[in-house]
Amino acid sequence: MKKSVLFGMCLGITSGIACAQSSVTLYGIVDEGFNFNTNSNGNRQYYLSSGVLQGSRFGLRGTEDLGGGLSAIFDIENGFDVNTGKLGQGGLMFGRQAYVGLSSPYGTVTLGRQYDSVVDYIGPLGAGEQWGGTFVAHPSDTDNMNNTARTNNAIKYTSATYGGLRFGGVYALGGVTGNVTRNQIWSLGASYANGPLQLGVGYLNVRNPNTSFYGAGGTVAPTADGVPGSNFGASPIISAYASAHTQQVIAAAGAYGFGAATIGAVYTNVKFMSLGDRTSGPVPAGGVSGTATFNNAELNFKYQITPALLAGASYVYTRNSGASGMGSATYNQGALGIDYFLSKRTDVYTTATFQKASGTDSTGKTAVASINGITPSTSDRQAMFRVAIRHKF
Repeated sequence: MKKSVLFGMCLGITSGIACAQSSVTLYGIVDEGFNFNTNSNGNRQYYLSSGVLQGSRFGLRGTEDLGGGLSAIFDIENGFDVNTGKLGQGGLMFGRQAYVGLSSPYGTVTLGRQYDSVVDYIGPLGAGEQWGGTFVAHPSDTDNMNNTARTNNAIKYTSATYGGLRFGGVYALGGVTGNVTRNQIWSLGASYANGPLQLGVGYLNVRNPNTSFYGAGGTVAPTADGVPGSNFGASPIISAYASAHTQQVIAAAGAYGFGAATIGAVYTNVKFMSLGDRTSGPVPAGGVSGTATFNNAELNFKYQITPALLAGASYVYTRNSGASGMGSATYNQGALGIDYFLSKRTDVYTTATFQKASGTDSTGKTAVASINGITPSTSDRQAMFRVAIRHKF
């Protein structure tokens, strides 16, 4: 249950200064479940994991009425692992988000660690955010729709809603002395909702993504030869692209409701550009250059069987055109999910994801299946099953 504390601050009883009303809310999510991976580096794997449908978290959110429709706002949000108690997002205290800003009838401006426009305007239309979570997201989350990476040092504007239309943008300063573009991130997005129709578009441009975006703190310690280490992870779908100078994402999505059913579609085009930049990240043996392009196409469906029971299905087609001199890879992924609400704050859910790979992956080897967020397979097939409980407070 959300707990709000309302304050009336009257500091000058005899001076006639007016009181300003403030509120601070403690909130959170605990998401924990049992998983079965059919091929974890060649072996079956049974284990518990936290924060899959939604990241386990707690946070403090507050607002102060400044008068005239203007309010000061803040949000600091911590991610954690239920099984071990350790901090998420690479060990950051408030790694999910941390910002302060001003809200007015014309929109909101916030400063701090925040989400980009693809997450804000496209993410809600994908199966991953609606009912599937991390294991249902696009392979390796190359388009960041599953919010794998956050934006540090960000200035964000979010408009008010005008007849169902909402828009905004983010600009993150790189913070590098003498170079205003290094580690720079910017994004734009818009959404429209009118009755059963929902639409969204988004654009994201990230300079030096290995250090500015994929690194939990926005930086990474250099190796012995001065080259930054890799934050791209172990998934062979993208692991060899840490030396990209720029990552670009173009995204569009739509959904339409028919009574209790909703059908949606998402398309994203992702480019890892100017590969081989050793100041951005390590270059694999044999070298890599040019641009690697991912095209992701998703169809999703959900049906509200009863007010307490939701069923969903999705299909994702991902194709990596490969960098210069490398082959291409294709990933076909299907998923099913069921979510049952025991109350307004507690639900139990199950998901099943299957992926098949073909072609040549980013490392130049025969592509293997690699469902987002888990250890890659040793073959072209992989399945992941999860049964879990989620509680919100």
